[in-house]
Amino acid sequence: MASISLWPRFQKYFLRYDDLDVSIDISRMRCPDDFFARMQSRVEKAFAAMRDLEAGALANPDEGRMVGHYWLRDSKLAPTPELRADIDETNARIKKFAADVHSGKVAAQNGDRFEHVLLVGIGGSALGPQFIADALGHATDPLDIYFLDNTDPDGFDRVFHKIGDRLARTLTVVISKSGGTKETRNGMLEAAARYQQAGLNFGKHAIAVTGVGSELDKYAEKDGWLTRFPMHDWVGGRTSVMSAVGLVPAALQGFDIDRFLAGAAAMDAKTRTASAPQNAAMLLALMWFYAGNGRGEKDMVILPYKDRLMLFSKYLQQLVMESLGKEKDLEGNIVHQGIAVYGNKGSTDQHAYVQQLRDGVLNFFVTFVEVRKDRATAPFEVEEGVTSGDYLQGFLRGTRAALYESERESITITIPEVNAFNVGVLIALYERAVGFYASLVNINAYHQPGVEAGKKAATRVLELQKRVEEALGAEPGKTADEIAGSLGADPEDVFHILRHLAANDPAIRVTGGDAIGSQKYSR
Repeated sequence: MASISLWPRFQKYFLRYDDLDVSIDISRMRCPDDFFARMQSRVEKAFAAMRDLEAGALANPDEGRMVGHYWLRDSKLAPTPELRADIDETNARIKKFAADVHSGKVAAQNGDRFEHVLLVGIGGSALGPQFIADALGHATDPLDIYFLDNTDPDGFDRVFHKIGDRLARTLTVVISKSGGTKETRNGMLEAAARYQQAGLNFGKHAIAVTGVGSELDKYAEKDGWLTRFPMHDWVGGRTSVMSAVGLVPAALQGFDIDRFLAGAAAMDAKTRTASAPQNAAMLLALMWFYAGNGRGEKDMVILPYKDRLMLFSKYLQQLVMESLGKEKDLEGNIVHQGIAVYGNKGSTDQHAYVQQLRDGVLNFFVTFVEVRKDRATAPFEVEEGVTSGDYLQGFLRGTRAALYESERESITITIPEVNAFNVGVLIALYERAVGFYASLVNINAYHQPGVEAGKKAATRVLELQKRVEEALGAEPGKTADEIAGSLGADPEDVFHILRHLAANDPAIRVTGGDAIGSQKYSR
């Protein structure tokens, strides 16, 4: 039996920006015809909140800050001449510094040109640059890039092993707004030690992207680093990729940062329209609301059908989940909002979790990201009249149809090709959709109290570890219970600290059998 054509619904719910050659198709979302009318009052409130934010209102009252990532790609929108000048001057400095590195005017300590970048950062200070590098990178780029984006010692070792004897020609970029982020601090110290071991002056191979007057800013100035670029207090980490955080590594790799910013500015202009059916970001936000009943009841699965966009879902995990995962609404009510995000790429996922998407628990909606241009090189036929790109397109359309037939809903976003302009378009689209959705569900998208709580808890664990080490005695040793009792601590916390210490310090001995309560620890 022939399937029912969705052509009439497609024409109704397909939005295309002709001048950008970008489109969004929500026809495979089963929202009822009166949904937009029922949401109108929330939509108007969200549009008003976004206008206030872009005009410089105090959009993050918890921290007493404006939220100005939209100004980064169009400084004319910044509310003061000082902010406009700061944005323009920073971008000009970034382009000049990158040009000087490429020409050899800014060189390594031994006089050689820099050929590699080592970026030290975490969260928004790494996820955005990682996505951009993977999406836009080519073998012919003037510098390639490596990342220290955690505080995993084995991870550090792996990266430095890959760099090998090329460290002398490696420029390290340390990114931290406060300069106090421990993961980034640890990566910086490990990097500095590696340079020192190689007989190199770390400062002659390092630049900082940080807040003016921060710990890192002062440290870099004192130690004579090559230069420093500012992180603005009105830009959050997860929306910082179009600040120096993302632009410095992008420019060093040779990417066209002007086109990157222009793509974002172009999408910003399109998504300022106060008509929901003509506003791609509002359509996204409304579909998220519809799919999850305004409570995030369904996960967001991101399926880009292009290898260059594989890290897009990882980038969106932070942007969406850190922005929308909130305990309280703007009135202080407990709401536990959020949308879980995951994904990899098509058609790889058709050989993995698409089986569950098609036949398993219905707790998700899908966003397909389509890229129309297959490749930059000449087409190659894998069958008569059929290319690999034809197959990729067929798998996308076929998977979308198969999911819909099984009452699985999806959105499709289409861009013409992956380049700096269109990556800017995608990022801007999702940044504004996140802002709109937060307004629709009445939460603050621009703070992250849960992250701060985790940092404080980690600090308490490290403080307890020092006390446990001091309490460790010689033979016959002490149990976790005994040490915890002497410290007034939780025995389980002490047990885990002891196991960690024993795994990494051969001087610590564990005796007393298999029962964890009877095991004794001594140094």
